[in-house]
Amino acid sequence: MAKLKLGPIEDDKPVKVAVELPAAIHRDLVAYARAHAEDNGLGHPLPPERLIPVMIAHFMASDRSFTRKRR
Repeated sequence: MAKLKLGPIEDDKPVKVAVELPAAIHRDLVAYARAHAEDNGLGHPLPPERLIPVMIAHFMASDRSFTRKRR
């Protein structure tokens, strides 16, 4: 099985943001959390709320246009 793009997740001081997600995306996040826990040897999946910030950060870091404009 191929490795997931999302590796271990560090603890950081969070900022609370409320977001509504379509049910299908939430189901996919729950499934991703299970796969992430399996790949990283975690005893239980992280809640989807912990995955979302890391996924967004990864997405923004991989957007070359955004990276150039940010400089």
